[in-house]
Amino acid sequence: MGGYLNPGNEKFGEALNSQIYVDKTGLIEYTNRVMYSNQKYVCVSRPRRFGKSMAANMLAAYYSRGCDSRELFQGLKISKADACEKKLNQYNTIFLNMQEFLSQTSSMDEMLRLVKKSVLWDLFFEYPDINYFDKENFSRAMQDVYQQTKCPFVIIIDEWDCIFREYRENHEAQEQYLDFLRDFLKDKAYIHLAYMTGILPIKKYGTHSALNMFDEFSMTNPGPLAEFVGFTEEEVAALCKQYGRNLSELKEWYDGYHFEKARSIYSPRSVVTAILTGICDSYWNRTETFEALRFYIDMNFEGLKDDVLSMLAGERIPVNTGTFSNDMTTFYSEDDVLTLLIHLGYLGYDFSYKEVFIPNSEVRGEYINAVAASQWGEVSKALKNSSDTLQAIWQKYPAGRRQL
Repeated sequence: MGGYLNPGNEKFGEALNSQIYVDKTGLIEYTNRVMYSNQKYVCVSRPRRFGKSMAANMLAAYYSRGCDSRELFQGLKISKADACEKKLNQYNTIFLNMQEFLSQTSSMDEMLRLVKKSVLWDLFFEYPDINYFDKENFSRAMQDVYQQTKCPFVIIIDEWDCIFREYRENHEAQEQYLDFLRDFLKDKAYIHLAYMTGILPIKKYGTHSALNMFDEFSMTNPGPLAEFVGFTEEEVAALCKQYGRNLSELKEWYDGYHFEKARSIYSPRSVVTAILTGICDSYWNRTETFEALRFYIDMNFEGLKDDVLSMLAGERIPVNTGTFSNDMTTFYSEDDVLTLLIHLGYLGYDFSYKEVFIPNSEVRGEYINAVAASQWGEVSKALKNSSDTLQAIWQKYPAGRRQL
């Protein structure tokens, strides 16, 4: 059992031991189904606090040969699936949290060297008797292990997109990172599943499609993975019954993310906190996320101010998500800003009608705070003075719907 190759199951065990655990092991049924197929590349993007790392830890506990997770998964949904026992703890699993490597290095070259060295260190310790063609060649060493052991790899990458937040303006570093992932993952027979998770979908670079082999499941279209984006209404109702909480109140505060295959998705971290404390309030991170929201709504795109105020009044706004470059710096229109806010969880998105809206009371409160602290002149002053002036503001700024 290593730090990056075949990790243990302690983190998933910790989640199971938490006061509230909602069973999302049904995700494993999907990854088992696509494993060793053309759909084996899976990229899942969700906002912060929506359980991305917990899902990654769950997959590592299930696939890793470095532990025995039979007891942990016993009684959970996946245990009823036919393939559960067959694939449980049967794969050489590499788990990489890119934020960890990013925080320890000061350049992209340094970071990628650390990633390779860390994995190779574990690989050589686990398989000292392998006849390696080139011990400095990252992908070739993995290929040698696979050819001589016949044990395939599962690759799990958490916080895969943190590079695009740290190196926002450094396009050369971003491309270097994408090229590393392509060389690491693409067309490798020894990889039977690659699962990446982050906030942003895969970065678009025009014709530079380094990771075009991935199926993407995002906040604009999570497809068959919609029920794993957050808590479903059935799951929240069960928690309310268990803890004696008011479902209608939690729905008003934390519901509002709607998808074709899951019409009612709740913000999971906030629901857990509200259930345990018995108090519905805003449990968003009030540092980075608040500053980000204020920064983006202050962008001077025509119609953005009016549309934010219209959404505060309950309106829905048409949006074209197709032009978004999947980063936090490239904005050509209001649509790009609104699309980023979808991925950050600050807007709900209706795929059928191509409209955005403020999903619930928790997020609406963040908008009110952000507008009050923004550079919106009289609007900001009014919000600072009294929330009772909201109705007057909404009447002053009627809904400015745009044609796509």
